[in-house]
Amino acid sequence: MIETCLFPAAGYGTRFLPATKAMPKEMLPILTKPLIQYGVEEALNAGCRTMAIVTGRGKRSIEDHFDISYELEHQIKDTSKENLLTEIRNIMETATFSYTRQKEMRGLGHAILTGETLVRHNPFAVILADDLCYNDNVGVLTQMMKIYEKFRCCVVAIEEVNNDEVHKYGVIAANEVEDGVYKVYDMIEKPKKEEAPSNLAIIGRYILTPDIFNILRTTKPGINGELQITDALLELAKLGRVIGYKFKGIRYDCGSIDGFVRATNDFYQRMNQ
Repeated sequence: MIETCLFPAAGYGTRFLPATKAMPKEMLPILTKPLIQYGVEEALNAGCRTMAIVTGRGKRSIEDHFDISYELEHQIKDTSKENLLTEIRNIMETATFSYTRQKEMRGLGHAILTGETLVRHNPFAVILADDLCYNDNVGVLTQMMKIYEKFRCCVVAIEEVNNDEVHKYGVIAANEVEDGVYKVYDMIEKPKKEEAPSNLAIIGRYILTPDIFNILRTTKPGINGELQITDALLELAKLGRVIGYKFKGIRYDCGSIDGFVRATNDFYQRMNQ
């Protein structure tokens, strides 16, 4: 039902400098796969077949990763290493990739607005690759698709965070209408601890309706002078058109060193079980 998944991937990844000076943070590997490949696999499992990626300067390796490497494939052809490319080959055969560049870094809302030319007038999913989500049965985006099918409005993935961490997230105020499903009526980006309406934080999974683009065009810059998707979604929340979903699974903040190391250790243990 939702064909396209948008990947905002133009950020600098400053928390991982100097590693990200010449390498996109989305290409940081958890074991043998880059973060963005995990996101693409999650989108494919949710039924998306078009991957729309918003890139920037120094991000060419993302495009190269989802393309044929003739020299490499020739070198390992008919060797024991050839099967190591099976997963990425399957992705390339199943999904279509399109790219556009965000010329200046003006926040997540601006990155999503930049992707309008790839998404056009259709509902679409958004995955932030450095939020790596794991569920051994049903992926987080697949869970959200079922919520969208029922409510037919924007859906944001949420999780409970410590009160001392609310300043890192967009935080919602909402009424629970079903187990784990909330109708959002207010939200605030990166609030102070004493100003947070709850401890329900939005993480890097969204399903958005195309009317978000017109709202983003008229949304004023918010925190840090950036165009915030939270501020745009607030307009729809006031109309009762945003659902918060407390997903089932584990979210690793791989934009932080602690989260990246935790994900690496956990995925390594699962691989060896």
